[in-house]
Amino acid sequence: MRRERKAKIIATLGPASSDPAIIRQLFTAGADVFRLNFSHGTRDDHKRRFDAIRGLELELGRPIGILQDLQGPKIRIGTLKAGPVTLKRDGMLTFTLGNEPGDASTVALPHPEVFNNIMPGHRIMIDDGKLQLEAVRCGSDKIEARVLIGGPLNDRKGVNLPHTDLPISPLTPKDREDLAFGLDLGVDWVALSFVQRPADVIEAQGLVNGRAGIMAKIEKPAAFSRIDDIIALVDAVMVARGDLGVEIPPEDVPGKQKELVRACRMAGKPVVIATQMLESMIKSPSPTRAEASDVATAIYDSADAVMLSAESASGDWPVEAVAMMDRIISHTENHKLYRSIIEALQPSPEHTTAHAVAAAAAEVADNIDAAAIVAFTASGTTALRAARKRPRVPIISISPEPSIARRLALLWGTHSISSMEISSYDEMIDHARQHALSDGFAEPEDRLVVVAGIPFGRRGSTNNIRVMRV
Repeated sequence: MRRERKAKIIATLGPASSDPAIIRQLFTAGADVFRLNFSHGTRDDHKRRFDAIRGLELELGRPIGILQDLQGPKIRIGTLKAGPVTLKRDGMLTFTLGNEPGDASTVALPHPEVFNNIMPGHRIMIDDGKLQLEAVRCGSDKIEARVLIGGPLNDRKGVNLPHTDLPISPLTPKDREDLAFGLDLGVDWVALSFVQRPADVIEAQGLVNGRAGIMAKIEKPAAFSRIDDIIALVDAVMVARGDLGVEIPPEDVPGKQKELVRACRMAGKPVVIATQMLESMIKSPSPTRAEASDVATAIYDSADAVMLSAESASGDWPVEAVAMMDRIISHTENHKLYRSIIEALQPSPEHTTAHAVAAAAAEVADNIDAAAIVAFTASGTTALRAARKRPRVPIISISPEPSIARRLALLWGTHSISSMEISSYDEMIDHARQHALSDGFAEPEDRLVVVAGIPFGRRGSTNNIRVMRV
């Protein structure tokens, strides 16, 4: 099941893709990691999908990553007495604290933190930004707002507040229960929604306690003021362009996307581009040319992975969407300009032995036209350091920890293998040769660049490079 491309694909599972046979087809078509979206479905639904993935993994003998995406805090208006109402431009709407059913002039907003922090001039976006208002007068239990963009308003629609910094945790009581459930199942990644500050990540770290990788979803403007600190704390980042595109002007999203990808590349942290990548394939068997270009742009930017949401979860063409994304990535990576674009940014290795050795391994492999880099890694960091250099040759990461091997299924350019622990130099050479041959990366007389830490099994001890003949 060797992939011929470097960037990875995350496919969201849902009603259209819960059957084990469909999950198998998604993996065969190119999905490397499966996302369980806890904003939708029941825990029983997610457990069935989880079990199907692990069954497929056992059948194929390939590590498959599972990402649990937590819902996070969602601010919503209350109900309306007589059904939908229409807000007219330049009209006034009053938000009141509580749960009293509303009408065309007054709507409940049962979130005291909003009333405590909003200021006159702040924008209030409703229903993914379809309705836009500006706060005029603010009190402890009442907000009077002018309608800037009107339209129909329905019950329980979501509210975004791009100018208001809300001191709320990204982990709701529901999220905490879902997180405990996911960790008990054995998910490999946990995505935190609406991360705004480093403290949000630290809170999650205490709950996860190393049992999964933590991925911060960047979808709030407040996150950008502390983005370097957030990236330093997490294991990966997701550019969640759905809510981000509501919270900031759409014309600013492409630039922010590039900033985040570059910052993650410099820090050596995997980065995922998500939301509306092949949106038209929810109903159509082929994407628009603009969507194909959007996926290609993420690949030229050197993102580790691109993600399908509703396209694979609830769309009419889930397998076709994965196959299309696979083809777009492959064609982009084979384009004559691809290498010159991604090599324009070359992060300098940190001044440690482990970073210098992994970076040197990538450079040696490129210079001698090796068949592959073989990275023996207990924690995954050796593979991460090698992938940060974006070498021309594939990276075979071999870990004795199944959880680490699954986590590395997300990493750019990496073919992840779960294997028995090695204890000697000769075993390392034998394992490198066997896996390179059996997984189709090398033929006899090809050269491999092997990087590892000695003594074996000690985390963070990358200190050895070996060039070997197969």
